[in-house]
Amino acid sequence: MRMIPPPAFSTETATPARGLPMTRVLGLPIVDATTDDCVTALLDGRERTVFFLNAHCANLRARDRGYAAALARADAVLPDGIGVELAARMTGDRLTENLNGTDLTPKLLRAAATQGLSVFLFGARPGTAEAAAERLMADIPGLRIAGTRDGYAGAADPERAVQEINASGADILLVAMGVPMQELWIDRHRPDLAPRLVLGVGALFDFLAGNLRRAPAPIRKARLEWAWRLALEPRRLASRYLLGNGAFLMRAAAHALRMAGRDAIAKRALDLTASAALILCLAPALLLVAAVIRLDSRGPVLFRQTRIGRNGQPFTIFKFRTMHTDAAERLAEIRALSDRAGICFKSRHDPRVTRVGRLLRRFSVDELPQVFNVLFGTMSLVGPRPALPSEVAAYPARALERLAAKPGITGLWQVSGRADIGFDKMVDMDIAYVRSRGILLDVMLLLLTARAVVSGRGAY
Repeated sequence: MRMIPPPAFSTETATPARGLPMTRVLGLPIVDATTDDCVTALLDGRERTVFFLNAHCANLRARDRGYAAALARADAVLPDGIGVELAARMTGDRLTENLNGTDLTPKLLRAAATQGLSVFLFGARPGTAEAAAERLMADIPGLRIAGTRDGYAGAADPERAVQEINASGADILLVAMGVPMQELWIDRHRPDLAPRLVLGVGALFDFLAGNLRRAPAPIRKARLEWAWRLALEPRRLASRYLLGNGAFLMRAAAHALRMAGRDAIAKRALDLTASAALILCLAPALLLVAAVIRLDSRGPVLFRQTRIGRNGQPFTIFKFRTMHTDAAERLAEIRALSDRAGICFKSRHDPRVTRVGRLLRRFSVDELPQVFNVLFGTMSLVGPRPALPSEVAAYPARALERLAAKPGITGLWQVSGRADIGFDKMVDMDIAYVRSRGILLDVMLLLLTARAVVSGRGAY
């Protein structure tokens, strides 16, 4: 293919340099961002080496020291697939988005085309890179292809390959040799490569060239593309996906247990046991409350709302509905009636509360559906109460420490007066809990909660 020498990255016209937010998965820093934010950051003009991590990659990393070192030296490792997401969840984190290379790279190249940047395709079988380049030019108007080179004979002489890539003037280099060969090649030759942005993209060229079929959109959305590929190539991929995925999950679980420590494991065991027992024992009462709510006012029995959990992760909280269905629309007009100092609204005589709702709040019955949150792992029996996103956005810096623990149904401030306690004092109590949490403290607070519920102090 004819080489087209395009303009190089310009730090004058590029967007300002932006850091990529990270979280750790299996001890490795992983990018935790949206696709759009990731694309913007990768095209900010800085030199970057980018790899992707999926379950198979993690298994290879565990037994290949060279590959593990290459991943550790990369500027950005992006999460690819549901396995990495599950590993993150095991340690209490939730990844913002799946950033697999097959979907992200074409979006990256579309943005690159608008900046006049060019790309070199290196790897795959002879003819595949050229076919992939033709597809990219057809799909992305204005995309500049600086050159192509196969990953067989074309990779036999690394020095010549590097010279050709550099001579092309490419701004972006895509290397498709498969894992871990592509990462090892990039890591070995990165100091000599001129392109500012270098990505290891696996089977991308084969997908673009039509050598491999991608799973239908619904299967990709369900994060089951691995099952689709297994169905197409069962003999070649059975070991990777069946045995490999099982080994990966066991490795991720073992890592999560090591990271959690004994107290966290005991706390989760208590949460699981107690929440399951409560659901079984309270099932008749829960059904009765649901019936009473439906008879008292129009609207759903359960109230679902987005709250902020551990490490700032949003989740959906469940409560029995205690207000009329237009409560959110009426908040602005009654905000001045708040009886609590600070940014959290609480009113003893809130006109939005239903007749049955007032009784449910008096004895904290409205909170009972949160035992399902505890069972699902988004909440704990004991911890800081989960705040609204708008409240967290207005937090002073010190209040953010309360997000270091999983939110709970009950906690220090619930047994000390609940809504009668101001925001600043509540934050002090939650920070004290975060810094001294342990299974014995949780048990003590659960016992004190029973007394607080009976007294009804601060419940409105």
